[in-house]
Amino acid sequence: MKMFDLNNLIRQNLKGLKPYSSARDEYVSDGSEMIFLDANENPFQNGVNRYPDPQQRSLKSILAQHKGIRQENILLGNGSDEVLDLLYRAFCEPKVDNIITLPPTYGMYKVLADINVVENREVLLMDDFQPNVASILKNVDTRTKLLFLCTPNNPTGNSFAAESIEFLLQSFQGLVVIDEAYIDFSSEESWVSKLSEYPNLVVTQTLSKAYGMAGIRLGICIASEEIISVLNKIKPPYNVNELTQQRALERVLNLEEINKEVENILKERRVLEQSLKTIQFVEQVYPTDANFILARVDDASLRYGQLLEKGIVIRNRTTQPLCENTLRFTVGTHRENEKLIESLKELS
Repeated sequence: MKMFDLNNLIRQNLKGLKPYSSARDEYVSDGSEMIFLDANENPFQNGVNRYPDPQQRSLKSILAQHKGIRQENILLGNGSDEVLDLLYRAFCEPKVDNIITLPPTYGMYKVLADINVVENREVLLMDDFQPNVASILKNVDTRTKLLFLCTPNNPTGNSFAAESIEFLLQSFQGLVVIDEAYIDFSSEESWVSKLSEYPNLVVTQTLSKAYGMAGIRLGICIASEEIISVLNKIKPPYNVNELTQQRALERVLNLEEINKEVENILKERRVLEQSLKTIQFVEQVYPTDANFILARVDDASLRYGQLLEKGIVIRNRTTQPLCENTLRFTVGTHRENEKLIESLKELS
């Protein structure tokens, strides 16, 4: 690839920005018994009366070990949505720059573009739900800052071809943001392993899916130290609260339990895939690397409503490009999946 220069991407007003320095940035505890009179906190101990670590050092240390990277390569956010928003605010000039998304895909990319007044150039996936590389590059100009690749993709469930992603990383001079929210359910290798090869690579992950912690809202951004330092300049000082840090740390230290749950979900996914193929009105079940299955049916809106009446909530994706009359089924517990299939058979 051409010589990548991050400085060309950073918004001009941020280049000389002096970030806010919080009390806990200026003094980092080494574990010694200290009297803290620096942050205007309530002094009476209740477990959360002190501000949280603004850099989430303990949690980052464990995550870095798990992923084979350094803490300096990690930024944590209040859900992945905050991480994505920071990327827009750091690298996209409102009313000037543009980004590229590949519908059908995660809807927040477009929403965040609208919020940040950044043009969203949509390049439809091909009929096999793979990126149209030639069309993507045709839509790139000197103001294209971000390219979003969701793989495994939501709502289609498939992973993008590695050759296509590598070609885009080599050809595109902006940041290639690979959203790996569902990577733990895939046999594909995480792009985190390619971090040292591509300076324009940004990988986002989450604790909401495989880690089973959607309720605590914690997203992960993995990139070069240079990119992370830019994002750290503009993130809120205490963006990940103390309760979230505590619960996340407890969970990530229990990889054995997480792996068991993922194995169970994959087992149930295989059963659900086969069962869906036996339903009369299911016309196609798409291959998936995620914890959900996309299926084309005869009438998605009708079937969605019928399942609601039976007490089952799924996702109707029929309004999405290339997804007419499709339903998205999250893989549930064994009992939940049995109830789903039983209900679908009754509707047949």
